[in-house]
Amino acid sequence: MKRTGIAFALSLFALAALAQGAAPPSGTPTEQLAKPPSDAKVWTITSSGGAARHGQVSLWTTSDGTHWSRFSLNLRGFVSEVDEQNRFAPDGSLQAMVIRGHVPEGDAAETYETKDGTYNWTSPVDRGSGKARAGLDYVAFGGTFDSFAFILNNMLKAPDHAVDLLPSGKGRIEPLTTLEVSNGKEKKTLTAYAITGFGLSPFPIWMDGDKLFGIASVLSFLPEGWEKAGPEMSKAQDAALAKRAPELVAKIAKTPIGPVAFRNVKLYDADARAFRDGMTVVVANGRVAAVGPAAKTKIPANAQVIEGTGKTLVPGLWDNHQHYGDDSTGPLLLASGITSVRDPGNQQEELLSRKKRIDEGQLLGQRIVPSLLVDGPGPYTAQVAEVVHNVDEALAAVRKAKRLSYFAIKIYGSMDPAWVKPMATLAHQLGLRVHGHIPHGMRPLDAVRAGYDEITHINFVMMQAMPDDVVATSNGMNRFVGTGKYAADVDLHSKMMTAYLDELARRHTAVDPTLVTFEDLYVPERGTFPPADAPYADTLPPQLARGFLSSAMAPQADLTRERMRASFAKLQALIPELYRRHIAVLAGTDGFGFELIRELELYVQAGMKPEDALATATIIPARTYHMGGITGSLAKGKLAELALIDGDPQKNIGDLRQVELVMRDGKLMKAADLRAAIGISGPPKKKN
Repeated sequence: MKRTGIAFALSLFALAALAQGAAPPSGTPTEQLAKPPSDAKVWTITSSGGAARHGQVSLWTTSDGTHWSRFSLNLRGFVSEVDEQNRFAPDGSLQAMVIRGHVPEGDAAETYETKDGTYNWTSPVDRGSGKARAGLDYVAFGGTFDSFAFILNNMLKAPDHAVDLLPSGKGRIEPLTTLEVSNGKEKKTLTAYAITGFGLSPFPIWMDGDKLFGIASVLSFLPEGWEKAGPEMSKAQDAALAKRAPELVAKIAKTPIGPVAFRNVKLYDADARAFRDGMTVVVANGRVAAVGPAAKTKIPANAQVIEGTGKTLVPGLWDNHQHYGDDSTGPLLLASGITSVRDPGNQQEELLSRKKRIDEGQLLGQRIVPSLLVDGPGPYTAQVAEVVHNVDEALAAVRKAKRLSYFAIKIYGSMDPAWVKPMATLAHQLGLRVHGHIPHGMRPLDAVRAGYDEITHINFVMMQAMPDDVVATSNGMNRFVGTGKYAADVDLHSKMMTAYLDELARRHTAVDPTLVTFEDLYVPERGTFPPADAPYADTLPPQLARGFLSSAMAPQADLTRERMRASFAKLQALIPELYRRHIAVLAGTDGFGFELIRELELYVQAGMKPEDALATATIIPARTYHMGGITGSLAKGKLAELALIDGDPQKNIGDLRQVELVMRDGKLMKAADLRAAIGISGPPKKKN
């Protein structure tokens, strides 16, 4: 997953770390970091309703008034060990900050200081200086949440409840809702506030009076002993935020009075996997009413005519690996022409509630095809998984997926391999699809023979050729580190790999590659924008864009950047090998969603034609999910799910970023309005 925009959350969704037992990356070693005293205040980091603990944050103040904090996180092998010390001036402003330690991307070292009316900062990705003033607060790139707590207080005290942020941007706070919670011994009445200016949507935080209480989310930061309150808090904040959504729907999503005609467009014919020039498409009552050459297609007299000269009309895109986020996810994806997603694992109640609101027209969003994520117990259990401890519980999880109307089950890496076949057998009996990571100790062909319909992530496709020790530990960091070390040497045309890929084809096994996540992981240098994010960097909220500067895995003594890049090139080369065997490739991001276009660019770079690459995000997923009769292409009678592109993706697949209009559920939306609604200042930069 991509990074969030708030400083203390930046470490949570890192995409890289070291294998367990390997030497730590550059940065202050763990044993040299501060040791919390026995009376330190402790916040635990948990998931799954407080049941799974991933780390903690400790805060204390020394006799000289210095605020100390210590952050420790192990999220499925993604390790962060950080301390932070802050000194404050008599007026409460931050005077000095020192952050030490190591995070998955490398050294966590960061400093900030004000002196003689000026400020200076140095972070792992940037540095700056200027004139200090009241109402100007530095946002740490990493660290703990100690300094951020004082930014919250400054926003609460400010007359307009806003402060200017360094390096740039403005943060604002407003009350959201209140809730009484209990830990079984005492009760507290908490207030949730919505924080804006750090990301694409309001970020809820909970206060106990004027003190930060915590965060309730996929990962929750809550005071020790209060972990069980997280689900209730999450439900309350989501309900409060949901009240804002219908107004946005009414403002942006317009139902045309009569037919709409897209005249003289270049049309992507997904069924034929071909582009057709000089076409007209007529839409009426949310469906495609006519498709044909512009000179021969009759346009109704009462139609709204949209001139398409120099533009391309494409079916609405699919992101086949989208862990659907909060209410801002819908507008963000729609602005990229994405009208459908496959969600391969999420918080169950929140996802199903959000899906219902979308389906009922109360929230801007996509068609969601959901999978129930199921995993075994252990330190690497997925944080939103239905955790099972034996085969009976595993089968009960499959039945739960059917009962809750999930489309599929997604099996994760800590699952006992012996449970895969009975789970898959039952799932197929119930009409459910089976996909996922490959459980540790299994190779992908073992999982496919046990019943997998689809392999998730290109590294797990490559796992067939990995050494035994990598396969045995593939639920930990070796799924990244091992692949980075050894994929470069795999001969994709060897007898073994040829037989393996041919068997995937014979079994009609699909692949959800998320290739772009591995480019982010292996290719860029720290302090540079990955190619997937660079076109959007200048338009996103500044603190969010800043987070993209550190997404790559830190090199190690036995794993250089050059080696990682060579392994990525081999992963990329797998794509045309899959496609030429007619293995269904399902384009997805495992990110914000706008990275989908980069995913398709990578396919084209690997040798696919643009019209074939585009099929992996349109007609192929629609047919895979048994929806090819209603969506996936622009044919008469199908739902009018489409995007109008200012450009020609046949010549430059990256032009798909230039969305002007999008249509879903019978409503026409301007991409500019969708972007503006979530704080994006303009269209992505166009590549030449």
